[in-house]
Amino acid sequence: MYLIRRIYTIKPGEARRAATLIDTIGKAYQEAGTRGESRVYFNSGTTPGDKNTVVMEWTDDTLQSPYRTDRIRVEGLEETSAQLRELAIESVIEFWELMTDEKAI
Repeated sequence: MYLIRRIYTIKPGEARRAATLIDTIGKAYQEAGTRGESRVYFNSGTTPGDKNTVVMEWTDDTLQSPYRTDRIRVEGLEETSAQLRELAIESVIEFWELMTDEKAI
């Protein structure tokens, strides 16, 4: 089991708007059956930590290439993704293997 976390750096003052778009994208992937439930959190400067940051995370049983031939394309996100690109300065992705009982030594 893996935790996948995408971290966006957003233009100042736009974290909440970007979080709304990212949440919409995550829900579309879930409804299409290509991903489990995601969680989105953000900091627009109202809490300690990195300002202008939005994070989406979800878990998956496997890590798979987004370029695989059997990948299901989620339709209807073109406008939402374009709006997000206008707000995002950059993004990075992290992959973490989750500890489970069968992995214990």
